[in-house]
Amino acid sequence: MATLCFLLLISILLVLVHNCSSSSDLVLTVAADGSGNFTTIREAIEFAPSRSSDRIRIMVSSGVYEENLVVPPEKVKISLIGQGSRRTIITGNRSLDGGWTTMTSATLAVEGAGFAASDLTIQNTAGPSNGQAVALRVESDHSVFYRCIIDGNQDTLYARAARQFYRECDIRGTVDFIFGDATALFQNSVIQPKGLKGGTITAQARDHRSSSTGFSFDRCVIEPFSDDVPAGSFYLGRPWRSYARVVFVRSYMEDVINPAGWVAWDGAGKEVPETIFYGEFENEGAGAAKKGRVQWKGVRRLGRGEAAGFSVADFIQGDLWIPATGVPFDPQI
Repeated sequence: MATLCFLLLISILLVLVHNCSSSSDLVLTVAADGSGNFTTIREAIEFAPSRSSDRIRIMVSSGVYEENLVVPPEKVKISLIGQGSRRTIITGNRSLDGGWTTMTSATLAVEGAGFAASDLTIQNTAGPSNGQAVALRVESDHSVFYRCIIDGNQDTLYARAARQFYRECDIRGTVDFIFGDATALFQNSVIQPKGLKGGTITAQARDHRSSSTGFSFDRCVIEPFSDDVPAGSFYLGRPWRSYARVVFVRSYMEDVINPAGWVAWDGAGKEVPETIFYGEFENEGAGAAKKGRVQWKGVRRLGRGEAAGFSVADFIQGDLWIPATGVPFDPQI
């Protein structure tokens, strides 16, 4: 009888979702205590209609959700909305040493276009000794993350492909903790290296001169996660592929950044491809000092016009699609 009632409830919800005429009506709720439509986020994602022309808002109540989630390609225009980044937490602990691949270790993997997440934490709690352990993998075009905490150690954020926007997010990790080959822009966000051994923030994987991919950090803060992170122990990035492209624009860098700024894939003093593109424009703070920066052909101080090419409007064409999510953004540098 209980099973029959549950199936009847699901059928009624499905009819309501498919018959809604406005995006404001497409709302599903998740609460671990049973007060919502679903008790897990996975159930809500699976229930959401595929290839929807309307946005599906999944409201997630406060709580810790121990789930490994995939938003598949057919689940488009999904929004996950928490009740605060310190109150709604999605957590997993998969890692390479635990028998998972980098791809499958993600706590949340997003493949459906038009995805948005706000006011929640996405974390991977596998320790720093467990190798690659992704908290968030994104290959969703026109994806937006707002006021989220993305927390892990090695390989925290796998910005794998497509256009992505991160606004007012805290991103934490140890080694290559923002990596991949997306066209990703981080605005007004806090980048927090952690751990005692030092590491690199980015490992960008652009592999051809004509590729439009890269990472742009616009008005961000780079600060240690805790007071015990040694000064000078982190680099802005190392090139995962020969045409790696990363820029930091009008950002504030504390002295956790090594004066050299950038490092070769195999470590300091090793050769790097001349085809990389590492740029800085009007950054401030002890970690942004020009003295001591590596003198590679691919490392440059950008002019205003060149920096403008890495804005929301020019780099990810975000002025055309971010407004639909309601997330604030600054279109120009």
